[in-house]
Amino acid sequence: MLTEFKKKRTKLQTYTWIGLPLVVIGGWFFPELGFFLLACMVGAIAIAFYKGRAWCDWMCPRGSFYDLFLQKVSAKKEIPVFFRKKGFRIFMLIMLLSVLGSQIYLSWGDINGIGLAMVKLLTITTSVGILIGIIYQQRIWCHICPIGTLSNYLSEGKYPLNIKEQCVDCRVCSKVCPMQLKPYRYKGQGIMGDNDCIKCSTCVAACPKKALQFERAIKKAA
Repeated sequence: MLTEFKKKRTKLQTYTWIGLPLVVIGGWFFPELGFFLLACMVGAIAIAFYKGRAWCDWMCPRGSFYDLFLQKVSAKKEIPVFFRKKGFRIFMLIMLLSVLGSQIYLSWGDINGIGLAMVKLLTITTSVGILIGIIYQQRIWCHICPIGTLSNYLSEGKYPLNIKEQCVDCRVCSKVCPMQLKPYRYKGQGIMGDNDCIKCSTCVAACPKKALQFERAIKKAA
């Protein structure tokens, strides 16, 4: 089941990853492509209101690129706790959005200038994401991505992962999670309490006891 699920998820990601090089490379020649970044930001936040960080699963071109290609050369080490600290994430959010905002302000009235500002930001952050992704784990940038952080805060209670009593703490869920989350730790609460869950369902497919299921799926089956 897990193998078939991974094939399906990989297929979905092959439809979106091309958006990253399209903007990072093509944007330097056609700056208007930079507005694709704005569209992704709006899409991620909009989806977060009802399905949490689901955009980050396969709809995000950068996330798809990291899973499809970067994971092949990543050291796959545990992501340092520092990268998930609230203070550091807020700092990154404020800093990067301030940089983008100031560049847009300075280029106001110039469509190409505004688009290029977005291309520059995407190029720099993607390069940093690739570097630390090789050193640690491919999706480490997703923990400090400004839009990911905003989506995290908007994800409270949205489409939660339920952990049933059948859970035996085998930790398979944490081993397959692309975000290195640990659903089994929330067995006592019965609901995954980490808003960085990207709703990819990899843990659901991998669980040997079928102890994991997303809430909407449970309601539908009832």
